[in-house]
Amino acid sequence: MARVKLIVTGDDFGYCPRRNQGIVDCFLAGAVSNVSLLVNGSAAADAAELARRYNIPIGLHANLSEGSPVCEVLKTNSSLLNQDGFFHGKMGFRTALSKGLLNMSEELKAQVELFHELTGHLPPHMDGHQHVHVLPEVRHIFAEVLEEYGIKYTRVPIEPGLHKCDWIPPSLMEFYLGVEEDSFNTVDVFTSHGISAITEFMSKAPSPTEPTPQSRTITIELMVHPGYPSVPPVGGCGEGPDDFSQSWERLHELQTLTNPELQSHYKTRSIQLCSFKDL
Repeated sequence: MARVKLIVTGDDFGYCPRRNQGIVDCFLAGAVSNVSLLVNGSAAADAAELARRYNIPIGLHANLSEGSPVCEVLKTNSSLLNQDGFFHGKMGFRTALSKGLLNMSEELKAQVELFHELTGHLPPHMDGHQHVHVLPEVRHIFAEVLEEYGIKYTRVPIEPGLHKCDWIPPSLMEFYLGVEEDSFNTVDVFTSHGISAITEFMSKAPSPTEPTPQSRTITIELMVHPGYPSVPPVGGCGEGPDDFSQSWERLHELQTLTNPELQSHYKTRSIQLCSFKDL
């Protein structure tokens, strides 16, 4: 049987106190092994303090699509923002990109610097909120920033078995397939900048009978979003918590990840939970 190293990353750390607490509870239960920080989240400072207190491995969840920028220069005049002064949103960001290149390098660097200020160190890994970092208009700039700061790891969301997930609504499947295509075309870009991309990735439930490649060590990242659902008006990245963060699904993920049966499954399959800093 292949040796499997599994990085279970709790995304959106810093979004709100309830999401923070849920992610910490998962870490303390051995269900999450790594977190990704939204530095423009309303509870980012609290999240950084929790990571220090509990020695939680932490990286940067770069955000160009939700809430407010952290770069002061961009808060008054930037193509990254809509008329209300917020990022364009998950799909709005993609629409804005199609209309012309957005000035994003300054914001990415500002988020790395703020991460350093909050945590006391540079992020060992950096990915993009809502997978914006693999978009054709973003990937080269993103890679250049990672190389400049010596950040060695990123996420490339290529999901084995995605095409078999017939329970995903067609509109969402179209989005996921677009992310997959962009991800395949991103690997060489990151590699050329000396960045290691974890290309074994999961955000959907894998089949328990799905075969694992034999006679080698593979590293897989499982992206998760556990937490106690946000309660408005607390939370968010400047606009209050969104429906995703308020959803019962955040608690469902927490309960699933901390289920003893899943922990037993890891042990039975000799799956070792780790973080990016362990690689």
